[in-house]
Amino acid sequence: MGMDRATLSIDSLPVVASGVVAKLDDIVAQAKKAQQERARSYREQALKILPWICGRCAREFGRERLRELTVHHKDGNHDNNPPDGSNWELLCVYCHENEHARIEDSKFEKSGSAGSDAKPATHRPLEGLGKLLKKK
Repeated sequence: MGMDRATLSIDSLPVVASGVVAKLDDIVAQAKKAQQERARSYREQALKILPWICGRCAREFGRERLRELTVHHKDGNHDNNPPDGSNWELLCVYCHENEHARIEDSKFEKSGSAGSDAKPATHRPLEGLGKLLKKK
């Protein structure tokens, strides 16, 4: 910043800090803008080459409800956007949310946090039903 530690005074700290914050804000804004442009371009491309149907529930979408149709990256990599759309599928917002929830659930189960050392259930609530039905 042009100043070394010896010449930095308490009075100049807010100015230096606000300059750093402004630079960081600019970097974040540029990154968000680039991500939005990338998303818009692959979304527009996907809408051109794929049918406007949810890949899970098969619901069809017209132009007036197209905002409810999202692009899902099959491999989970949002930077993998081949021009042929082979890594995309169109999902409605509900199925897209469900797909990501399933992925997160499977990560949780694989981590062992879901009680991997829990014993299987031994209670059999319908075990004696056959005997009861034979009595009648």
